Amino acid sequence: MIGYYVHHQGKGHLHRAQCVARHTRTPVTALSSLPRPAGWDGDWIRLPLDTAAADADPMAAGTVAADPTAHGRLHWVPRHHAGLRSRMAVVAEWIERAAPALLVSDVSVEIAVLARLMGVPVVVSAMRGDRSDPAHRLAYDLADALLAPWPEALPEPGWSREWRAKTEHTGAFSRHDGRPRPDADPRPERPAAGREVLLMLGGGGAEVTAADLRMAAEATLGWNWTVLGGPGGWSDDPWPLLCRADVVVTHAGQNAVAECAAARVPTVVVPQSRPHGEQHATARALAAGGLATVREHWPEPRDWPVLLDEAVRTGGGRWGLWAPGDGAERAARLLDHLASPQTGTGLDIGPVSTSGAGGSGTCASR
Repeated sequence: MIGYYVHHQGKGHLHRAQCVARHTRTPVTALSSLPRPAGWDGDWIRLPLDTAAADADPMAAGTVAADPTAHGRLHWVPRHHAGLRSRMAVVAEWIERAAPALLVSDVSVEIAVLARLMGVPVVVSAMRGDRSDPAHRLAYDLADALLAPWPEALPEPGWSREWRAKTEHTGAFSRHDGRPRPDADPRPERPAAGREVLLMLGGGGAEVTAADLRMAAEATLGWNWTVLGGPGGWSDDPWPLLCRADVVVTHAGQNAVAECAAARVPTVVVPQSRPHGEQHATARALAAGGLATVREHWPEPRDWPVLLDEAVRTGGGRWGLWAPGDGAERAARLLDHLASPQTGTGLDIGPVSTSGAGGSGTCASR
């Protein structure tokens, strides 16, 4: 049995867990505050939230979220917090009952530490950005392996030799890997007056306002804008829109970038502010690889016409470097390997595809 902790912020953690779990031979139990998603085959342990101020015990009145970082050593362990206590109790009770061979944390330092304190080997989903704070160092140090959903050719700078030695660079992966396009033409040619922009803002919070969008659209005559997330609508399946777009504009979240890579679509990436500079670090890697058109801040309206044309010229042909197409399968093989009582903790799990043509099947295939 493999336990898989799924953080409840945004959609990316959930999508990654679903992709990996569909390829594992070992049964996977998810632990998350998210509701059980449709199509999840294994057990799903619903965790209490540990964020509401109302969860604090009466004895902590006036000191809600007191010392939430344990003097800077962890990320979120407020004193006398009933939600935190219940959350950790549910995880500990499940570990005691299920005796998992492995636990994946995507991503919580505290869950990783709890599992390891109970003798369970841990795999941590790595993230870009500055992870040199004591809490991240603790989680990355104690992990038996780190899963990095980016290519080894574009590493995160500043990592220690020990971290690099136990990292499996899977390349980016998404629920759309290997999925056929809804049209026979790889990307239909359109007249300049009818080109399509898809703006994807995701489910983890956005810094782009409706006014920003309106001014960008007004400045780009001949481009039709569709917005998902933020001030726009939402789609549980953006694949047809990704395939139809001439250019996608998105933030630099791991999941959003992976979906653009799967569609091999020309992309403008504008990173948003996130803890530890995660999105800005991803954007720098994309720029270094020549994979996307990157701007550090939301462009001025007058800059958009040139920016979209630049993205079209850059194209999407290099996305195969970022997302070869078999990343979820590589991650699953690693987890099966580490969960097997017959093997150790080595990371030799076979070659990675470098063709850029996508995997042999979609994330939905078992």
